[in-house]
Amino acid sequence: MFNEALRNIVNGAIPMLIIFIVVITTVRISYIRTTNEKVVIHNEILNLLFIIYVLLLFELLTGTENSLGSGINYIPFKEIMRYKFGSKMFIYNVFGNILIFIPFGYFISRYIKPKKVWSIIMDALITSITVETVQLKIGRSFDIDDVMLNILGAILGYFVYIALDAIYKHLPKIFQKDFIYDVISLIILVMFILYAANILDLRWF
Repeated sequence: MFNEALRNIVNGAIPMLIIFIVVITTVRISYIRTTNEKVVIHNEILNLLFIIYVLLLFELLTGTENSLGSGINYIPFKEIMRYKFGSKMFIYNVFGNILIFIPFGYFISRYIKPKKVWSIIMDALITSITVETVQLKIGRSFDIDDVMLNILGAILGYFVYIALDAIYKHLPKIFQKDFIYDVISLIILVMFILYAANILDLRWF
């Protein structure tokens, strides 16, 4: 079920992804050529993957076909408690909203300095509230529970980054290369998201 939903999201976002990737890549190449900036290929790839993630997140969160209804909820835990614990709807709502923001916390942790959890929380708060506001304007709902769960997901992504960074620092010197670290950490993160989502049998978030 999750794989089918993921394919639908990706297929719906392909035209937008192609346009953005071409535009961003062209602008980036032009900037590098004019400034003679040193290019680190794996960093450029990771930056592009973050942009793709953001675009897919936009497609997922603004698609009316993924909506569970419309309205406004400002009461914490109201929507979470509305579903029976352990039911599919509970899992979709709670774990889905957490999972989709784990990559957000991970990627943002790569860019901010110093790497403080409060910075991740504020970034996730602003992003999630913006998403919920847009959802309300397009006929979906504004749910404070979604905001809290998104922030929790971002925090988990932050700790995933911190944990991988700690492991990296204890590896033999031969393996302490930025390229190896970035590739391994990203693979682990993607595998975690896909595995968790398949286990939870998520169809929408």
